[in-house]
Amino acid sequence: MVELGDMGNGFDFGVERLGRTGVLSERLKRRMLEAREREEQGSGETSRETLSETQDPYATKAYGAPGDGLRGAAGEKSTAPSLGLRASRNGCATFYLETFGCQMNDHDSEKVAGVLLARGYAQVERPEDAGVILYNTCSIREKAAQKVFSRLGEYKLTKKEGQVIGVLGCLAQQEGEEIFERAPWVSLVCGSASYRKLPEMIAELEAGNRRITGLDNDTDETFETPVTRRDNPWRAYITIIEGCDKACSYCVVPFTRGPERSRASASVLEEVRQLAALGYTEVQLLGQTVNSYADPSSRKMRFSDLLVATAETAGMRRVRFTTSHPRDFGVDIVQAIEAYQTICNHVHLPVQSGSAELLAKMARTYTREGYLEKIAMLQGAKREISITTDIIVGFPGETEKDFEETLTLLDEAQYDAVFAFKYSPRPNTPSLTMEDAIPEEEKSRRLGVLLARQREIQIARNAKLVGRMFEVMVEGRSRRENQFMGHTSCNRILNFTSPEQEVLGHYRQVRVTSSSPNSLAGKVGRQKEGELNAETQRAQREAGSD
Repeated sequence: MVELGDMGNGFDFGVERLGRTGVLSERLKRRMLEAREREEQGSGETSRETLSETQDPYATKAYGAPGDGLRGAAGEKSTAPSLGLRASRNGCATFYLETFGCQMNDHDSEKVAGVLLARGYAQVERPEDAGVILYNTCSIREKAAQKVFSRLGEYKLTKKEGQVIGVLGCLAQQEGEEIFERAPWVSLVCGSASYRKLPEMIAELEAGNRRITGLDNDTDETFETPVTRRDNPWRAYITIIEGCDKACSYCVVPFTRGPERSRASASVLEEVRQLAALGYTEVQLLGQTVNSYADPSSRKMRFSDLLVATAETAGMRRVRFTTSHPRDFGVDIVQAIEAYQTICNHVHLPVQSGSAELLAKMARTYTREGYLEKIAMLQGAKREISITTDIIVGFPGETEKDFEETLTLLDEAQYDAVFAFKYSPRPNTPSLTMEDAIPEEEKSRRLGVLLARQREIQIARNAKLVGRMFEVMVEGRSRRENQFMGHTSCNRILNFTSPEQEVLGHYRQVRVTSSSPNSLAGKVGRQKEGELNAETQRAQREAGSD
C-alpha cells in the first residue's frame, strides 16, 4: 500500500508507545479502581480530568487488567482454562496475535484478545512462546494474502507439540477450508462475520478438537464482547457498523465481512461513557461504510445524531470516524462537524477514480459530478475540513483518458492526503472477469505519476499552514531530545519540540514552523493576545459574517 498520509521525512522518530509497557503509575491505578468502584456502585459519576500518566494498554470495558484477572459482564473473575495447550506463563495458557490490514482489523484484534484474556490466557510477544498462535488477516489485495500464507508456511517444520495455529479475518472467510489444504497444521479458520462465536470455538479447541471453522457471513449480529483489550493508550476504537451492502465490482468486503449490520446506539454510547471513565479523551468510530450507520433500536439515530451524542459525552475531547461512503454522505454530517469542535474536522471520502465511465464499471453508485458536489459542500463548510481519499489505478479497461480524469480530479479536490493502490483482482468479485487488464508495468507507471501530482498538491497546501497554531494530541516521543509527535484535529501529523517531558497523552498548542509533503514541524508556543487557534479561525470568521 502506498500512503501519502504517513509521517514522511519529518523528525527521525522511534515512537515511544509508553502505554505498551504495561507499567501503570500509582495514580492511574487509583483512577481505574475508583472508576471500577463507581461502576459497581452504580453512581454513574465520571471524572472529566485528562489523565497525565500513560493509560493501561489492557484497559477493558469492565475496568479490568490482565495482571489482576479480567472481569466480564457479570463481574466474575476469570481463571486459566484447563486444557492441553502449552502453558508457559504462571501456569496460564498463552497466545500470540498478529494483525494485518485496516483499523477495523486492529480493533477486531483488540476484541479477540479481550475474549482470550477473559478466559484466563496470557498474551506473549513471540509466537514461539505461545500455545495459541493467531493471525488476523486481510484479503483486500493479493499481496496481503501472500504475506499470511508465507507466515503459515514457516510452521510446516517449526510447529511445536500442542501448539494451535489459527487464521482469523477476511482471508479466512475468503479461502475457507482450503486453508487446511494449503496448511494442514492450521487448527482454526474463523471469518470476521463469525467472531461472535469465537468463545465457543476456543472452548472446542480447549476440549481437544483440532479442526474448527466459523465461516458464516449471513448474519444480522455484530461482534460485541464483554471485555476489550485496548492497545492504544490515547485513542480508542469503537466499531458501530460491520459489513457492506455496496457491492463495488472490485471489492471482496461484502463476501468476507457479510452484510451491513449496525450496533444499537445505546450500546455504542455506553461504550463511549465507559472509555471516558477510563480517561480516554479521543474515540474513533469505525465501519467499512461508517456513515451508512442505521440504528436498529427504537431510537433510530442517524449517523450524524450518533456523532453528536458521542461528542456530547462528558470527558470526550475528540471524535473521529472512518471510512465514509460518498453515496451516504450528507449535509447533516457537515453541520455536525461545524457545530461541534469535539468532532474532528477530517473526512476520509474514497473516490477510487475520477472517470465517470470507470466509476460506473466499479459500481460505485455515484458520478464524478456527484462526488465533486460533496467535495464542494465540505470545502464550503463554516469550519475548515481536511479531506483525504483512496484511489485505484489500473482498473480493467482504464484508458489514458480515464487516468487523466483522475489526475484532474486531484487538482479540483485538493486532497490533504491520498492512499493510492494498484488494482488487484480478488476472488468472488465481478471485476475478476472484466476484459482489458492493464499490464503491471503500466499500473506502476500510472501510480508513480499520480503520487507525484499529489505530492505537489500537498507541498503547496502544507506550506500555507506555516505560522499557524494547532492543538496537538501528543502521541509519541522521538529518540531526539525534547522532540515529540501527534495529530491535529484535522489529522495532520505534527512533529514538534517542547521543553516539557511529561506530555504524552496531553493536548498542546503547537505553532507550525516548517512543512514537508507528508507532515508538519513546529514548537510548543503560546497564542498571541487575540489570536485564534487554527481549528476555530474560519468557523468564527464565517459566523461573524452571517
